[in-house]
Amino acid sequence: MRGEIIAIGDELTSGRILNTTSGFAARKLFDAGYTIGAMSTIGDTVELIGEALLRAIGRADFIIVTGGLGSTDDDLTNEAVAQALGLPTRADPELLGKIRERLEQRQAPPHSPLEKIAWLPRGARPFDPSARTAGYQLIHADTPIFFLPGVPGEMRQLMSQAVLPTLAAWQAGSRLKTRQRIYKIFGIPESEVNRLITGLNLPAQVKIGYYPVFPDVHLSILIRGEPGTDTRQVFTESCTAVETLLQEAIYGTEQDELEMVTGAMLVRAGLRFTAAESCSGGLLCQRMTSVPGCSTYFLGGVVSYANELKRDFLGVSEELLVRHGAVSAEVAQAMARGVRLATGADLALALTGIAGPDGGSPEKPVGTVYLCLADHEREYTTLHHFQGERHHIQTLAVQHGLNILRLYLAKRLSGEEYIVHT
Repeated sequence: MRGEIIAIGDELTSGRILNTTSGFAARKLFDAGYTIGAMSTIGDTVELIGEALLRAIGRADFIIVTGGLGSTDDDLTNEAVAQALGLPTRADPELLGKIRERLEQRQAPPHSPLEKIAWLPRGARPFDPSARTAGYQLIHADTPIFFLPGVPGEMRQLMSQAVLPTLAAWQAGSRLKTRQRIYKIFGIPESEVNRLITGLNLPAQVKIGYYPVFPDVHLSILIRGEPGTDTRQVFTESCTAVETLLQEAIYGTEQDELEMVTGAMLVRAGLRFTAAESCSGGLLCQRMTSVPGCSTYFLGGVVSYANELKRDFLGVSEELLVRHGAVSAEVAQAMARGVRLATGADLALALTGIAGPDGGSPEKPVGTVYLCLADHEREYTTLHHFQGERHHIQTLAVQHGLNILRLYLAKRLSGEEYIVHT
């Protein structure tokens, strides 16, 4: 079955609010085996809404419409549907009764604007008249049309609880069987990933997608087949080939993030971790603490932006700061060593650099960042020259630092020696 998604609202077409509902619906439908042929965003104009709806009815097997179902003057979806499809609106008795019942409980004045929600195009069937969420289904020209609220939380609830079950029963056996895996890759440019994967000569039924999601590259492996076809072996063999080819460049799949992956590895290794940040301004600590349960392996960190804090809190000597400058391999090593000793951690990561837009020099331009990972025996230091705006440089610095930590832990867990790549 091929569907279309229409999102309605001036707040979307003006860019004031990001359209997240369409993306959520598309992903849920795709995972369930449906194909989305088109997605459109329409402002609060009756004629444009009607045109989009008629166009979709002429070419789609089902339609999802979000937004414009509320009680204010700019909620025009029902009016547009009635006009475009020739279906006059009428008050749904059960829905109107529930609205008035709730208004009485709140001692609201009679004839509230909320009653507008109950006036639906002829033939519309509310999903749940007793709920506080607007939404209904309408079948027109043998095409099921689902009208959902534009509020993301309400839309997601109805999408999962009402739309998907209804579609599953609409044309049994019409959904494609989908196998998909998303690999998250760091440290290899998208063009190089593409070149490497092309050399695998995977079967034609395997669809590969490349998605740069800063600062990573996401690689999608997808096979879709008719019900009854067995695609498991081809899918498994293709995934194995990609994993063998890219090896340590892949840090996770699907919902994995580097901070989650490194956290799990720290737990397996039984190690405690700390950080000393300068140019990244606490971004590393924020990402580490975003993972539930991080207190079992992350002790905390120090944001030592000024030289005085590097000296007084981390024990970086004045001599090092004067001789080499705060942005140097020597100071990065001293920061990592100092925070590890101060906290009693097994591992420490230090970041010092120039995030910009000012502060650079011919010798140390904006984007110069030193990273140092320290354990009980030695410090592993790398120099990087990042490009981009301030936040991009900070993000790249932290992502590279976490990746260094991941590679170190992978070698340690396997009993191999970690060799830093400068």
